[in-house]
Amino acid sequence: MTRTRRVRTARRPFWRWRRNPLRRHSDVVEAWIVLAVWTLALLGGLLAGGAAGAAVHQSFTDRSAATHPVSARLTENAADGPPVVAGYDVGKAWVTVRWTAADGSTRTGLAKAVPTAKAGSPLQVWVDRGGRLVGPPPSRAEVICESLATAVLVAPVVATAVWGGGWVVRRQLLRRRLAEWDAEWRQIGPQWRNFSGGKG
Repeated sequence: MTRTRRVRTARRPFWRWRRNPLRRHSDVVEAWIVLAVWTLALLGGLLAGGAAGAAVHQSFTDRSAATHPVSARLTENAADGPPVVAGYDVGKAWVTVRWTAADGSTRTGLAKAVPTAKAGSPLQVWVDRGGRLVGPPPSRAEVICESLATAVLVAPVVATAVWGGGWVVRRQLLRRRLAEWDAEWRQIGPQWRNFSGGKG
């Protein structure tokens, strides 16, 4: 009975960086490419994610700075207005409100109110610098969540793109290496066969 012995070859880390007679110039180039790709993927992903999150945070901050609350009053019962059918305010109704702008003029517009609100009831609304009705700015918690979510989404996308580019380059190097091996074998192969035949 023949016992098959499995020979485990120890894989030496950083073998492309070590001096050995089998190491080629392309191996060294590939080692540098791998190092550069991983570094760019990690740092690039972190930096891109941080920049995207900061941009979202700044956008919300600018939006909040460009709006301010004013006290308005309902001109009709909210129950008579059309219901809100989408978004976070489902269950409320659209109602016409009136408020006094900073220049003293009277403005009207549509806002969302609970269905039980009566005509003449006060309602806080948000207006922009032009005096137009806008939605309320996001809360601090919403800003933080949106910024973090953007950073978490952007970081792996950028890292994956960098890694994909490195993979393409490594594939090209592999094809070049195989072509070099094929060319060398065409030179050495006939000599090897002649040597083997002569030995027999």
